[in-house]
Amino acid sequence: MGKFDGKVAIITGGGKGGGIGWGLSTAFAKEGCNLAITGRNLQKLEDAKAELEEKYGVKVLPLQADGSDEEQVAAAVKKVAEEFGRIDFLINNAQNSASGLTLVEHSKEDFDKAIYSGIYAVFFYMKHCHPYLKETKGSVVNFASGAGLFGRFGQSSYAAAKEGIRGMTRVAATEWGPDGINCNVICPLVMTSQLAKWKEEYPEAYAKQIGGIPAGRFGDAESDIGRTAVFLCSEDASYISGETITMQGGSGLRP
Repeated sequence: MGKFDGKVAIITGGGKGGGIGWGLSTAFAKEGCNLAITGRNLQKLEDAKAELEEKYGVKVLPLQADGSDEEQVAAAVKKVAEEFGRIDFLINNAQNSASGLTLVEHSKEDFDKAIYSGIYAVFFYMKHCHPYLKETKGSVVNFASGAGLFGRFGQSSYAAAKEGIRGMTRVAATEWGPDGINCNVICPLVMTSQLAKWKEEYPEAYAKQIGGIPAGRFGDAESDIGRTAVFLCSEDASYISGETITMQGGSGLRP
């Protein structure tokens, strides 16, 4: 028996690929939660469906959807509601951006990429999921970043999008509290397949990065980040709302 048996989560960017989304999908599936996973790569979503259903006995609905397109988001949310009859949790993880460019190197198109795949996608999913979350007294977990919290070099559009998401989440916590919906943000530092590749190619740079993390490691997408998202969606966290959880192994200290 899992704590989320019979419940339903939408996880954006939840396909298989060694990232945060896959860790989130796995953590929620282990709690018996049925999933609707969205993304741009249908094959990654189908691969995730096959593995999650076989291992954990949950039902997984893969949905290829562009989060920056409100009509596609509305159609996806409607399909989830028709398929499962409810929506309990919304986990907004997906984001695209032109990382590594300085602010003056950014074009409007670069900024649009981050803003539309970030702020607009989160806005559209929250807006269209709200009626269902109100029925279930559900939860929202949005993802932001230390790039915005700490002003990291070469991350201006990404940071702007993520800080916009944080602001919107806090407003939603205020407006949706009377509906029984809690809304929170996670800012993670996570080991991904891309980071693992970087570690192999640049071991000295990786060692330097690790040296700045008191915990001595990057977070695990499932056991660290996924489990925290599970907690924030559980009854144990129903009184936590409007908060930013900085998961950076001690390197993301803030007042």
